[in-house]
Amino acid sequence: MASCHDTPAKIKPEKIVVSTSISELTGPRKHQSPVVRTVALIGPPNSGKSTLFNRLTGMRQKVANYPGVTVEQRAGKLSGGHGLKDITLIDLPGIYGMNAQSEDALVSIGVLKGEMEGTPLPDSVLLVLDATNLGRHLVLAAQILSLNLPTLILLNMKDQLIERGGSVDTFKLAQELGTPVALISAAQASGLDAVYRFLEETSGKRQMVQLPVLQNPGLCRDWAVQVGRRSDYQAPASPAWTRRIDKIVLHPVWGPAIFLAIVIGVFQVVFTLGQGFSDWFTDLIQRGGEYFAAFIHIPWLQSLLLDGVWKGVGSVLAFLPQILVLFFFIGLLEDSGYLARAALIADRTMARLGLNGKAFIPLLSAYACAVPAIMATRTIENKRDRLATILIAPFMTCSARLPIYTLIIAAFIPNKAIIPHLIGLRAAAMIGLYILGFAAAFVTARLLKSSVLKTAKAPFVLELPQYRWPTVQSITMRLYDRAKVFVIRAGTIILAVTVFLWALAALPVHGGVISNIGASWLADVGRFFEPIIHPLGFNWKIGIGLLSSLVAREVIVGTLGTLYGADPATHNLTLQAAVRGDLTPGAAFALVVFFAFAMQCTSTLAVVKRETNTWKWPIIQFAYMSGMAYFAALAVNQLSRIL
Repeated sequence: MASCHDTPAKIKPEKIVVSTSISELTGPRKHQSPVVRTVALIGPPNSGKSTLFNRLTGMRQKVANYPGVTVEQRAGKLSGGHGLKDITLIDLPGIYGMNAQSEDALVSIGVLKGEMEGTPLPDSVLLVLDATNLGRHLVLAAQILSLNLPTLILLNMKDQLIERGGSVDTFKLAQELGTPVALISAAQASGLDAVYRFLEETSGKRQMVQLPVLQNPGLCRDWAVQVGRRSDYQAPASPAWTRRIDKIVLHPVWGPAIFLAIVIGVFQVVFTLGQGFSDWFTDLIQRGGEYFAAFIHIPWLQSLLLDGVWKGVGSVLAFLPQILVLFFFIGLLEDSGYLARAALIADRTMARLGLNGKAFIPLLSAYACAVPAIMATRTIENKRDRLATILIAPFMTCSARLPIYTLIIAAFIPNKAIIPHLIGLRAAAMIGLYILGFAAAFVTARLLKSSVLKTAKAPFVLELPQYRWPTVQSITMRLYDRAKVFVIRAGTIILAVTVFLWALAALPVHGGVISNIGASWLADVGRFFEPIIHPLGFNWKIGIGLLSSLVAREVIVGTLGTLYGADPATHNLTLQAAVRGDLTPGAAFALVVFFAFAMQCTSTLAVVKRETNTWKWPIIQFAYMSGMAYFAALAVNQLSRIL
């Protein structure tokens, strides 16, 4: 099916048989088994589609990838009872039209047409449109209705429409479109009963409606305007406070200054509030280990469970509160609509890098994790721009770096204020590491865009959402997902690595007694690599940590927890105290600089290979980042000795 954005063609207006209104289709509400089994949820970006998905599925959702592509698939079972069972909701990537060129939008179109392998043709469609931007979004409705699938149109943000003086006659709009229409507010869970009534229907009257010439963008827009007018649609006024805020946050001078102030404030809170929670959690984990150790009287088993598993995994879990505090503020900024403004501000910086403004969102999400960030580059149409963004994304300071950063900063930097009650020395150090990673990305992007990946500058078009109050459910879901990922990784990858390392640290066994760690096989491995890392100021224990962190960056903290826990000399010390005794300040700084640049993540390498469909770029990326990390850490350590 061609889209409203294709080139014009001489084609007659299309006629299609679609449903009329919910009341005509269902009559009195009945609790019966529906014929609908798979429901596609589609809509433009920033229409509140994902908020509705979370409302309808609750915690009953899973995330995977579509076969053959790296686009994330979010699906969930419909919750809330209402006599509906076994209904799967698929949250499709947001689209503005059916003419998409980006990978995620092509997936949405493929699913709606039944052309996506492994995903059945939807039995019905929930089309979510922004009621405050109905004039623009109705163009998508014409294209979705032309697919001839049972469709319920949900005009979201009812609360904002009414508050700002807008209105629409949903019955007239349903008559115009020939399909049920409901006015809802996903954020306030208002009007969602219409969804359940629509999904309960088994039959209904059909009528012929005339759609615009889909291949003619001008006719599509005219049709949308006329439909809105005949449906008594009154566009809401833009809130005065939104215009006032945008005059400040989008100002060429004050805008970047405010963005920087927000970043500084967030990290200051992470280190004040988050560090307090982490210290409390660390103490809780330590007390728990001491309590359970009293019940285990077999020496090797006590060493395995306490020194290996408990201290290894617990050392990583201790940083969970700080990570959740960080993502809490990121969620607030994103859900409020501010991050879209930040993308517009960052477009100027992106232009200096030779990148399109669309690279900002993937690079911003890389501060959470490089894997979904690299997958998010699918929204960038230009292949060279997309590849350049993929190659620099791992330089952004992901959450996996936070455990080692916070460990070293807390161990070596005093908790003093630079500006009383505003910013401390530790928060400034953390911000400096974030800036360091961004600087490396900046330099790398300039090199790529001025040589092998040079392209012409492309315009950046972005629809700014209205400012909204973030919902408790949305923030809670975000923190739940992040905590779940972190805990699962701690309970699987990090647990496996710490047990393996404990075994190497305990072997060989002499006379039924496990080895001292200094005479273990693990020490032999570490000392083999020690000459390579000795110029950086690292000993063999740090070397083992670096090797283990190739699996995942945060594993190094669990590794060091296991190694220092198994060493009688440091057994009773906290991890911070043990590290402080093994590293000079220069070596400690070299360690965090190494982690700022190094590609210490096999998952990232794997997804780069999948996205580029070749091992060439991940190998180049790994060699480049590892070389930069080594020589930067070498320079830092050597300079610290001179100074």
